[in-house]
Amino acid sequence: MTTSKSTQAIVPNCHVIKIGGSTLATLSDSFVHSLKRRVEAGQNVILVHGGGPDINTALAEREITSEVIDGIRVTTPEMIHIIRNTLLGDVNSRLVGKLNAAGISAVGLSGFDGLFSSDYLNQEVYQEVGEVMEVNGGKFELLLKAGIIPVLACIGVSPDGKPLNINADTLASGVASGVEAKSLLLVTDTPGIKRNGETVKDTTPTEIVNMIEDGTIYGGMIPKVKGALECLETGVKAVQITDDSLTGTTIHAISPYTKHPRKEANIHA
Repeated sequence: MTTSKSTQAIVPNCHVIKIGGSTLATLSDSFVHSLKRRVEAGQNVILVHGGGPDINTALAEREITSEVIDGIRVTTPEMIHIIRNTLLGDVNSRLVGKLNAAGISAVGLSGFDGLFSSDYLNQEVYQEVGEVMEVNGGKFELLLKAGIIPVLACIGVSPDGKPLNINADTLASGVASGVEAKSLLLVTDTPGIKRNGETVKDTTPTEIVNMIEDGTIYGGMIPKVKGALECLETGVKAVQITDDSLTGTTIHAISPYTKHPRKEANIHA
C-alpha cells in the first residue's frame, strides 16, 4: 500500500484523471474538449497516463516477452530502459502535443522531476516496479497556479536513482491521495466493472472486496479497484472507472443508497 502523503501544500479543487494506454491511441476530440472545459471552469487537473500497447510493441520488436501478475507487468532490468524511453519519448510527448495543440497548456513529467518519490513495490516478485511513497503537493500547486497541466508518465525513480515502472492506476491513485483530490477518474478501454455482462453503475468498497473474492473482478481491473479503495480511505469521495464516453462504474466512499450520504464529488467531465 502506498504511503503517498503530501510533503507540502495540498492542491485545492484538484481532479486526477488517469488515461489508459489503450485508450490514448483513440482518444476522442470530445474528451479533449471536456478537459479544456474543466480547466476553463477553474478545476486543477492532473493527468496520469499508461502506455501498454506502445510498450508491448517496443518489447516485441526486441523479441522480449513479459509476465503480468495481478495486472502488474514484471519488469526486468533489460526492460525498464525500453519502457522508460517509450513512455517518456513517445507516449508522453504525443499526449502533451495533442493537448497543447488544443489550447491546453500542458507539460510532460515523471518521477525524475521531483513531483513524487517512489520505491520498489516488491523487487523479488516484480523486479523494477515501483510504488508511490510521497507526493510533493507544493510542486503540483506551482504548476497548476501557473495554468499548466502536469501530464505524468508512470515512471518513478528508486532511492538510488534508477528508473522504476509504476502501474499507471497505482500512480494515479497515489497522486490523488497525496494531493487530497476531490475525485479520481480512471479512463480505460473498459466501461467500468462488469457483472453478468452488465456494467455495475454504483458500488462500495465492501462490494468491491466481495467481487474480487468471487472472481467478478480479475486481471488488470484488480490494481484499478485496489488503488481506488486506497484513495477512498484517504478522503477521496468517489472514484469512477469509465471508458472514453465518461460513463461507467462509480465507487463511493459510502453507499449511494444510504439515507444521509455525504455529497459526492462531481467526477464527470
